Order: sequence, then C-alpha cells, then structure tokens
Amino acid sequence: MKTVAFFDTKAYDKESFLKYSNDDINIRFFENKLNRDTVSMAACCDAVCVFVNDNIDKYVIEQLEKFGVGLVALRCAGYNNVDLKSANGRVKVARVPAYSPYAVAEHAVGMILLLNRKLHKAYIRTRDHNFSLEGLTGFDLRNKTVGIIGTGKIGQAFCEIANGFGMNIIGFDPFENKDFSGKYVSLDELLSTSDIISLHCPLTKENRHIINSETISKMKKGVYIINTSRGKLIDTASLIEGLKSGKVGAAGLDVYEEETSLFFEDYSDEIIHDDTLSTLISMPNVLVTSHQAFLTREALNAIAQTTMKNLEDYFSGKELENEIVI
Repeated sequence: MKTVAFFDTKAYDKESFLKYSNDDINIRFFENKLNRDTVSMAACCDAVCVFVNDNIDKYVIEQLEKFGVGLVALRCAGYNNVDLKSANGRVKVARVPAYSPYAVAEHAVGMILLLNRKLHKAYIRTRDHNFSLEGLTGFDLRNKTVGIIGTGKIGQAFCEIANGFGMNIIGFDPFENKDFSGKYVSLDELLSTSDIISLHCPLTKENRHIINSETISKMKKGVYIINTSRGKLIDTASLIEGLKSGKVGAAGLDVYEEETSLFFEDYSDEIIHDDTLSTLISMPNVLVTSHQAFLTREALNAIAQTTMKNLEDYFSGKELENEIVI
C-alpha cells in the first residue's frame, strides 16, 4: 500500500477525497501546511498532496527526495508555490489543470454584483430594520466594458457570463484562446477603456504586479478591479493608493499578496498584525474573501477525482497526463 501525506487539510477536503479513495492508497491527513518546518511529516510517505499556500521550495524538494517521496500532487491549477527548477529530476509534480472554471468565474461576477449594488451594506441595514436607500446606488452592467486579463478556461467562462449581462467584452492574453468570444486588445487599451477589470491569469515572473501604480494611472477613474487568481498579480500598496484617490472605485479580492499564513484559518478571536490587509478590509468599497472562489461541490469533486487519478497513475507507472514539465 502506498502512503500519501495530505497537507493543509480542511473538513471539505476529507469529505471529497474519501469519496474517491481506494484500498491501495493510504492518505494521512494533516492540518499543517507543507513548508520547511513541517516537511519531516512526509517521512515514510510515497507522495505528498498540497494546496495553494503550501511552500514547496528548494529545501522542501531536497527533503522530499531524501525521504523517498516521488510525487508532489497539487490539488489546484496554479503551481507558482513550487520550485519547479529544483524539482526537475528529483520529484515529479502534477496538478489539476481544470476543475470548475465556472466556480471561479461565478464568484468573480458575484463580487462585482455585491460591490456595485452595495448588497453587503443592504444586508446589514435591513437586519437593523434600516430600510433607507441612501448610498446604495449602483450602475447597470449592460453596455459597460469589462476587460479580462487571462482568457483561458476561467476567463472564457467569465466572458460567457458577462455576455449574458450585455457587456462589451475585451481581453488581453499573450496566448490567445480561439474559444474566447470577446475582442482581443493591447494591455494599454484594456486598461484605459475598461469599466471593470477582472484577473484570470496564472502568476508568472512576467506578470507579477501587473496591476501597479503605472497601470492604475492608465485606468478609467472609478474602475472596478476584481482578482480571483493570485494575490501577487496586484501591488497592494498601489491598489490602496488608487482606492484612496478614487481612481479605483472598488476592488474585489479573493486572493491577497501575503495570504499564506492567514487565509483558510480562523483568527476571529485574535488581532491580525497585517496593517495592509486590515486597511483593505476596513474600506467600504473593498470586498475580501479568503480564496474561496473555487469552493463549490462540483469543483471539490473534480479536484479529488483528478488528484486521485494523478496519484494512481504515478503509483502504477503510467504516464502522468497532468505532470508539469519545464
């Protein structure tokens, strides 16, 4: 029997993965994130299963190799938290390239609707029996221009929803998608003409802080910025300045640059020593959710199925369809 160390476990992970487990694979569930301090927990295991905020750097890779761990199975699409260069020739890395693009796209649209129509404020007011409409004015989405940065499966799913609202859809992506039903434009044109900008691209060295003081300066006054991809796509300090000046009208953030030690955990009884995040949360035109855009039953089942198949294929010596090769 093969053993897999499953890191950063939540109750919903156990529920979905146990549906697709088999007698040939023993899963050890750990609540800890995988990093330099916890890698020893993978000793005597054949593979590890990790998520977005686990840190698989060079040291962790070296330790995994020493323990005889042959596979890092990502239960997500992104892999910016893995040192692929160090992993090359030492351990294999496989991911879940697609689970439910609709889950993430729908969450992004939900953030737009909530921020625009002030649904969060209306909810709190009516619970206090305050039925005033002052300060709740929004705008029609119809005929507004939405710029999509990253037009893969999620970007296209977002495009389909935006099309249903009657929006003008433009996109930017160095690798154009033949299925994208919007109009491709340059990044500068997207920045200067979009009423709403939604990020749906993986994090790379080239697009780190693609939203920064310079790019924000090119945007329309009052632009909405939505990020359901990776936190480091946005320079948070520049975003806060844009919000303070009114250049950015609202921001919906499901991810955050320094989320690793915070997101997915309950700190409701503690003081958070992250002044930047506290500033964002305090702003009335900012919505922060804790990396939950993926969290639907359909997505969790798809993630579990694909991850278990990656593990089974590896252990049986089959070709890894979802292996990341550099």
